[in-house]
Amino acid sequence: MRQPLKEIGAYCKKVNTLLVVDAVTSLGACEVKVDEWGIDVCYSCSQKGLSVPPGLSPITVSPKAMEILRSRKSKVQSFYLDLILLEKYWGEERVYHHTAPVSMFYALREGLKIIFEEGLDRRFRRHEVLGDRLKMELEGFGFKLFAQEGYRLPMLTSVALPDWVDDAKTRSRLLNEYNIEIGAGLGWLKGKIWRVGLMGETCKTRYIHCLMGALREILA
Repeated sequence: MRQPLKEIGAYCKKVNTLLVVDAVTSLGACEVKVDEWGIDVCYSCSQKGLSVPPGLSPITVSPKAMEILRSRKSKVQSFYLDLILLEKYWGEERVYHHTAPVSMFYALREGLKIIFEEGLDRRFRRHEVLGDRLKMELEGFGFKLFAQEGYRLPMLTSVALPDWVDDAKTRSRLLNEYNIEIGAGLGWLKGKIWRVGLMGETCKTRYIHCLMGALREILA
Protein backbone atom coordinates (compact mmCIF):
# COMPACT_ATOMS: atom_id res chain seq x y z
CA MET A 1 0.00 0.00 0.00
CA ARG A 2 1.02 3.60 -0.60
CA GLN A 3 0.77 5.52 2.65
CA PRO A 4 -0.32 9.20 2.74
CA LEU A 5 3.14 10.23 3.96
CA LYS A 6 2.71 13.96 3.35
CA GLU A 7 -0.29 14.07 5.69
CA ILE A 8 1.28 11.71 8.23
CA GLY A 9 4.47 13.79 8.22
CA ALA A 10 2.55 17.01 8.84
CA TYR A 11 0.72 15.40 11.78
CA CYS A 12 3.92 13.98 13.29
CA LYS A 13 5.55 17.40 13.10
CA LYS A 14 2.56 18.97 14.85
CA VAL A 15 2.67 16.48 17.75
CA ASN A 16 6.50 16.38 17.87
CA THR A 17 6.77 12.70 16.93
CA LEU A 18 9.45 11.04 14.83
CA LEU A 19 8.34 9.57 11.50
CA VAL A 20 10.13 6.39 10.37
CA VAL A 21 9.38 5.21 6.83
CA ASP A 22 9.97 1.88 5.11
CA ALA A 23 10.74 2.76 1.47
CA VAL A 24 11.99 -0.72 0.57
CA THR A 25 9.62 -1.11 -2.37
CA SER A 26 9.14 2.52 -3.38
CA LEU A 27 12.64 4.05 -3.62
CA GLY A 28 13.58 4.49 -7.28
CA ALA A 29 10.07 3.69 -8.53
CA CYS A 30 7.93 6.53 -7.16
CA GLU A 31 8.38 9.81 -5.31
CA VAL A 32 9.91 9.65 -1.83
CA LYS A 33 10.24 13.28 -0.68
CA VAL A 34 12.08 12.76 2.60
CA ASP A 35 12.65 16.39 3.62
CA GLU A 36 9.47 17.85 2.13
CA TRP A 37 7.26 15.28 3.84
CA GLY A 38 9.04 15.58 7.19
CA ILE A 39 10.42 12.02 7.28
CA ASP A 40 12.95 11.60 10.10
CA VAL A 41 14.28 8.13 9.29
CA CYS A 42 13.88 6.54 5.88
CA TYR A 43 15.45 3.26 4.80
CA SER A 44 15.30 1.12 1.68
CA CYS A 45 17.18 -1.63 -0.15
CA SER A 46 19.30 -1.88 -3.26
CA GLN A 47 17.62 -4.72 -5.16
CA LYS A 48 14.09 -3.50 -5.86
CA GLY A 49 13.34 -0.07 -7.31
CA LEU A 50 17.06 0.68 -7.74
CA SER A 51 17.60 -2.68 -9.54
CA VAL A 52 21.10 -3.45 -8.31
CA PRO A 53 22.26 -6.59 -6.44
CA PRO A 54 20.95 -7.10 -2.89
CA GLY A 55 23.18 -6.30 0.05
CA LEU A 56 22.91 -2.56 0.70
CA SER A 57 20.36 -0.63 2.72
CA PRO A 58 20.29 3.09 1.95
CA ILE A 59 19.22 5.05 5.02
CA THR A 60 18.81 8.72 5.88
CA VAL A 61 18.36 10.21 9.34
CA SER A 62 17.22 13.77 10.08
CA PRO A 63 19.15 16.08 12.45
CA LYS A 64 16.22 15.83 14.88
CA ALA A 65 16.41 12.03 14.92
CA MET A 66 20.20 12.08 15.36
CA GLU A 67 19.82 14.47 18.29
CA ILE A 68 17.46 12.02 19.97
CA LEU A 69 19.85 9.15 19.26
CA ARG A 70 22.72 11.04 20.87
CA SER A 71 20.65 11.72 23.99
CA ARG A 72 19.85 8.03 24.64
CA LYS A 73 20.16 6.95 28.27
CA SER A 74 20.84 3.30 27.37
CA LYS A 75 23.11 1.63 24.84
CA VAL A 76 21.77 0.41 21.52
CA GLN A 77 21.37 -3.37 21.90
CA SER A 78 22.47 -4.18 18.36
CA PHE A 79 26.04 -3.39 17.29
CA TYR A 80 24.93 -4.06 13.71
CA LEU A 81 22.41 -1.20 13.66
CA ASP A 82 23.94 1.26 16.12
CA LEU A 83 23.64 4.49 14.15
CA ILE A 84 25.88 6.37 16.58
CA LEU A 85 28.73 3.94 15.84
CA LEU A 86 27.93 4.10 12.14
CA GLU A 87 28.00 7.90 12.27
CA LYS A 88 31.54 7.75 13.65
CA TYR A 89 32.45 5.32 10.86
CA TRP A 90 30.99 7.58 8.15
CA GLY A 91 32.27 10.83 9.66
CA GLU A 92 35.68 12.38 10.12
CA GLU A 93 36.51 10.17 13.12
CA ARG A 94 36.59 7.04 10.92
CA VAL A 95 36.15 4.66 13.87
CA TYR A 96 36.12 1.15 12.38
CA HIS A 97 32.74 -0.57 12.37
CA HIS A 98 32.72 -3.01 9.45
CA THR A 99 34.35 -3.75 6.13
CA ALA A 100 32.37 -1.88 3.49
CA PRO A 101 31.22 -3.94 0.46
CA VAL A 102 33.10 -1.84 -2.10
CA SER A 103 31.93 -3.88 -5.11
CA MET A 104 28.34 -3.20 -4.04
CA PHE A 105 28.99 0.55 -4.04
CA TYR A 106 30.23 0.29 -7.63
CA ALA A 107 27.09 -1.66 -8.54
CA LEU A 108 24.91 0.96 -6.84
CA ARG A 109 26.72 3.72 -8.74
CA GLU A 110 25.99 2.00 -12.06
CA GLY A 111 22.34 1.50 -11.11
CA LEU A 112 21.99 5.16 -10.20
CA LYS A 113 23.58 6.14 -13.53
CA ILE A 114 20.90 4.12 -15.36
CA ILE A 115 18.18 5.87 -13.32
CA PHE A 116 19.74 9.27 -14.07
CA GLU A 117 19.84 8.50 -17.80
CA GLU A 118 16.16 7.54 -17.84
CA GLY A 119 15.13 10.50 -15.66
CA LEU A 120 13.03 10.27 -12.52
CA ASP A 121 9.82 11.64 -14.08
CA ARG A 122 9.96 9.13 -16.95
CA ARG A 123 10.84 6.32 -14.56
CA PHE A 124 7.97 7.10 -12.19
CA ARG A 125 5.58 7.42 -15.14
CA ARG A 126 6.69 4.03 -16.51
CA HIS A 127 5.86 2.38 -13.19
CA GLU A 128 2.46 4.12 -13.00
CA VAL A 129 1.43 3.16 -16.55
CA LEU A 130 2.60 -0.46 -16.42
CA GLY A 131 1.38 -0.90 -12.84
CA ASP A 132 -2.11 0.11 -14.02
CA ARG A 133 -1.80 -2.27 -16.97
CA LEU A 134 -0.92 -5.18 -14.67
CA LYS A 135 -3.83 -4.38 -12.37
CA MET A 136 -6.24 -4.30 -15.32
CA GLU A 137 -4.95 -7.64 -16.65
CA LEU A 138 -5.22 -9.35 -13.24
CA GLU A 139 -8.75 -8.02 -12.72
CA GLY A 140 -9.64 -9.50 -16.09
CA PHE A 141 -8.68 -12.92 -14.70
CA GLY A 142 -11.00 -12.50 -11.70
CA PHE A 143 -8.45 -11.26 -9.16
CA LYS A 144 -9.60 -8.37 -6.95
CA LEU A 145 -7.33 -5.47 -6.03
CA PHE A 146 -6.59 -5.61 -2.32
CA ALA A 147 -5.56 -2.03 -1.56
CA GLN A 148 -8.07 0.80 -1.70
CA GLU A 149 -8.21 3.19 -4.66
CA GLY A 150 -5.75 6.02 -4.05
CA TYR A 151 -3.50 3.85 -1.85
CA ARG A 152 -2.22 1.40 -4.47
CA LEU A 153 1.47 1.17 -5.23
CA PRO A 154 2.42 1.16 -8.91
CA MET A 155 5.36 -1.22 -8.47
CA LEU A 156 3.80 -3.78 -6.10
CA THR A 157 0.26 -4.96 -6.76
CA SER A 158 -1.62 -6.90 -4.08
CA VAL A 159 -4.59 -8.94 -5.30
CA ALA A 160 -7.10 -11.20 -3.58
CA LEU A 161 -7.30 -14.65 -5.16
CA PRO A 162 -10.54 -15.97 -6.71
CA ASP A 163 -11.95 -18.95 -4.80
CA TRP A 164 -11.12 -21.32 -7.67
CA VAL A 165 -7.38 -20.51 -7.71
CA ASP A 166 -5.14 -22.75 -5.59
CA ASP A 167 -2.55 -20.39 -4.09
CA ALA A 168 0.42 -22.66 -3.37
CA LYS A 169 -0.09 -24.97 -6.37
CA THR A 170 -0.40 -22.10 -8.87
CA ARG A 171 2.61 -20.21 -7.53
CA SER A 172 4.63 -23.43 -7.56
CA ARG A 173 3.79 -24.05 -11.23
CA LEU A 174 4.60 -20.44 -12.12
CA LEU A 175 8.01 -20.81 -10.49
CA ASN A 176 8.96 -24.30 -11.65
CA GLU A 177 7.48 -24.28 -15.16
CA TYR A 178 7.75 -20.60 -16.15
CA ASN A 179 10.50 -19.21 -13.88
CA ILE A 180 8.12 -16.57 -12.48
CA GLU A 181 8.11 -16.00 -8.72
CA ILE A 182 5.04 -14.43 -7.11
CA GLY A 183 5.06 -13.22 -3.50
CA ALA A 184 2.57 -14.90 -1.18
CA GLY A 185 0.42 -13.19 1.41
CA LEU A 186 1.94 -12.69 4.86
CA GLY A 187 0.40 -13.25 8.29
CA TRP A 188 -3.39 -13.42 8.23
CA LEU A 189 -3.31 -12.84 4.46
CA LYS A 190 -1.38 -16.05 3.79
CA GLY A 191 -3.18 -18.03 1.09
CA LYS A 192 -5.55 -15.13 0.42
CA ILE A 193 -3.54 -12.64 -1.62
CA TRP A 194 -0.60 -12.40 -4.02
CA ARG A 195 1.99 -9.62 -4.09
CA VAL A 196 3.12 -9.11 -7.67
CA GLY A 197 6.27 -7.02 -8.10
CA LEU A 198 6.85 -4.93 -11.20
CA MET A 199 9.77 -2.72 -10.27
CA GLY A 200 12.93 -1.20 -11.64
CA GLU A 201 14.33 -3.05 -14.64
CA THR A 202 11.60 -5.71 -14.42
CA CYS A 203 8.90 -3.07 -14.92
CA LYS A 204 8.45 -3.79 -18.61
CA THR A 205 5.52 -4.79 -20.81
CA ARG A 206 7.04 -8.15 -21.74
CA TYR A 207 7.05 -9.30 -18.12
CA ILE A 208 3.33 -8.60 -17.87
CA HIS A 209 2.80 -10.63 -21.06
CA CYS A 210 4.89 -13.49 -19.63
CA LEU A 211 2.84 -13.64 -16.42
CA MET A 212 -0.55 -13.40 -18.10
CA GLY A 213 0.41 -15.99 -20.72
CA ALA A 214 1.54 -18.41 -18.01
CA LEU A 215 -1.65 -17.86 -16.00
CA ARG A 216 -3.78 -18.52 -19.10
CA GLU A 217 -2.10 -21.90 -19.57
CA ILE A 218 -2.19 -22.88 -15.88
CA LEU A 219 -5.71 -21.69 -15.08
CA ALA A 220 -7.20 -23.11 -18.28
